[in-house]
Amino acid sequence: MEMFDQKKPVLTVSQLTSMVKGVLEENFALVWVEGEVSNLRTPSSGHTYFTLKDEKSQIKVVMFRGRGSFLRFRLEDGLHIILRGNITVYETRGEYQILADYIEPVGAGALQLAFEQLKERLAKEGLFDKVRKRPIPPVPKKVGIITSPTGAAIRDMLHIMDRRFANLHIMIYPVRVQGVEAPPEIIQAIREMNGIPDLDVIIVGRGGGSIEDLWAFNDEGVARAIYNSMVPVISAVGHETDFTIADFVADLRAPTPSAAAELVVQNKVEIEERLKTLYKRLCHISKGRLILLNSHLRNMEGRLRSPIDKVRQLSQRLDDMTIRLSLSIRQKLEFSKKKLDRNMSLLNSLSPLAILQRGYSITTSLSTGAVVKEIAEVKLGDRVAVRVTDGEMECIVERLHPTTS
Repeated sequence: MEMFDQKKPVLTVSQLTSMVKGVLEENFALVWVEGEVSNLRTPSSGHTYFTLKDEKSQIKVVMFRGRGSFLRFRLEDGLHIILRGNITVYETRGEYQILADYIEPVGAGALQLAFEQLKERLAKEGLFDKVRKRPIPPVPKKVGIITSPTGAAIRDMLHIMDRRFANLHIMIYPVRVQGVEAPPEIIQAIREMNGIPDLDVIIVGRGGGSIEDLWAFNDEGVARAIYNSMVPVISAVGHETDFTIADFVADLRAPTPSAAAELVVQNKVEIEERLKTLYKRLCHISKGRLILLNSHLRNMEGRLRSPIDKVRQLSQRLDDMTIRLSLSIRQKLEFSKKKLDRNMSLLNSLSPLAILQRGYSITTSLSTGAVVKEIAEVKLGDRVAVRVTDGEMECIVERLHPTTS
């Protein structure tokens, strides 16, 4: 067994790791590696960490924020990619890893993948919903155009608008339409044009080109600026076969800038001819309506009676009702009088005074005022009042003669 020789150099872990790092970085200065993304993490620092794997092996990958900001698409777990970078060692853990500076998807271009990813995400947010799209004014008075001031697109649009409606008010906001500087300029132009009073519609667009040339109109910031615009927006980017995110979020997509000019500005001659046709139709309809109303009026005149006849009929009806009311009142009074007489006769027959008229009298005690009904209710010397038909007599009881049964 070999013993440790104290004369041999001894390395620390850090020294060994540093040496390995140097060897790897020197021999693998730039490599291209293909694999599948897994364990993707993007902490608050903005750096991107993931594992690149195949069927048998895996390796750690890091892409720092400065390089990651240039990615045209969004990394996702399960995505098959090719990356470029250099091999290095993360000395704290002694792990070797790839420091990536470029990544592209396998099987689809990075730009196309980025386009599909952004389209899917904005669609889920509702930026493409048809219910929120506003109609384009049929006859706008003031039109804003956001495009390059030197391209063929602006010349074609101005020529078509001048030919179709010469006195239209057009406002041009010049911007770059490709390159990294283009999206911020387009966003700023949309915001400033929203502050222009009485602006009816905005056209945003450019002529044809490759997907790279048109990429400014696939920018998320541009899409949100169009979505937030208070003025209706027409997207007119590229050729008829070109589609951008701006096309989906705009209120109207025009297949080309020239088509946008034709869509937003109607032909003045065509409008005048249409107005003439509508005027003739209106005159014809009005004339027919007047003839019909005149015929109806004459028919009503024939059926309408004189107001004097109506007054006479109402006057006669009033007289008839007055006579009937008087007769009814008189009959009611006679009936009530007869009923009153019958009740008076009945009342008189039941009155005590009627009994007095037949020879009877009523005796009351002067001391108590009570009616004397029995001989036992008085005694000799009591003073009593005797009521007869025509008056009353005061008497003194001198004798009592009870009757025998």
